[in-house]
Amino acid sequence: MKYFTLELDLDYEKLNLGDGHRAFIECYLPSNFQSFSAGIKHPAMIVCPGGGYSHLSKREDEPVALQYLAANYATFILNYSIDEDAGFPRCLLEALTAIKTVREHAEEWEIDADKIAMVGFSAGGHLTATVGAYWNSALAQEALGNTDQFKPNALVLSYPVITSGCRTHVGSFDCLVGKDASEDLLEKVSIEKQVTASYPPTFLWHTSTDAVVPVQNSILMANALADQGIPFEMHIYPRGPHGLSLSDERTAKRENGIIKHPEFCEERPRRWLSDSLEFLSTIAFKK
Repeated sequence: MKYFTLELDLDYEKLNLGDGHRAFIECYLPSNFQSFSAGIKHPAMIVCPGGGYSHLSKREDEPVALQYLAANYATFILNYSIDEDAGFPRCLLEALTAIKTVREHAEEWEIDADKIAMVGFSAGGHLTATVGAYWNSALAQEALGNTDQFKPNALVLSYPVITSGCRTHVGSFDCLVGKDASEDLLEKVSIEKQVTASYPPTFLWHTSTDAVVPVQNSILMANALADQGIPFEMHIYPRGPHGLSLSDERTAKRENGIIKHPEFCEERPRRWLSDSLEFLSTIAFKK
């Protein structure tokens, strides 16, 4: 395995995106060996951790990246802009540039350029879903040019923030667009209203007892995908709090080294990872 970080080639000044954070990706590349894996082109997964656009959850970055790496994916953690640097479309342009970067280096990094996916959690799920809606938009083309390189081939949305409507997660949108955002701007970032026929195949999962980001966010998204005829798979598990990550002991929330709630190690939600891998290989990436 090779590990390195790479700052994204995004002209913040030219795009009038302000100073502050410069987005980068952490890269985990599986090694090919002449004796058994020479010439293999790996699928790629870009990980977008959650954190309400105010921080990046460490429980949802490296642990997740390593699991996809173990499944023979080249994996990339997107460290996008947060807090006072967060905003629309700044984070979106960073995520699109991350996809372009992976695709441009596909030959060098032994990646299949037609199998580049993103997985996002909570607010990172919102960013991931936004990429699906805007990758070929006029907004993206005006800012970044030809949009062919920005297409995600599949998305995995984990307890995602989706709607700016009555089932919203207020904190995420306060960080993303501000507390006094116009109705027009709120509509643009309410992703269930932005799904078109060009949206990529999508895997969604949520828990029905999520008290932070209501499960209706995923249901609204699934309805929008169904309306457009987009291939998707959704799992709603009956129990589990918000922020499950891998739903195991490593990623469980802790206080003084002790797991805060046993619900963070729920066995049934833990299946989402293997289910997402099966969806990617048999549906999203099937040619």
